[in-house]
Amino acid sequence: MAVFRFFAWVMFLVAMIALVSDVTRAANGAPMTVTTTFAYWKSVSPQSLAASAAAVQKSVHPLLWDPLIVRVLLLPIWALIGFVGLALAVIGRRKRRVNIFAN
Repeated sequence: MAVFRFFAWVMFLVAMIALVSDVTRAANGAPMTVTTTFAYWKSVSPQSLAASAAAVQKSVHPLLWDPLIVRVLLLPIWALIGFVGLALAVIGRRKRRVNIFAN
């Protein structure tokens, strides 16, 4: 479970860096723009984005990619990575010890 907590903190750190990047770009006089996950993925590796789209459309269903996955990828990158970090933190949380006293 410590592995999940570690990766949750890494995801929170990456989400914070992405948020600060968007905010500082707006603070330097540029108009406020939010970097979406789709735009970032397309700028970093357009081949893997196209391959992922083709794989999902071929193996699962074509309608799964366009309305559902693209809508998730249109979220800001800091929100999506932060949500993944939150999910990992919930999975890796420490369990509360319950003391049961019987008479």
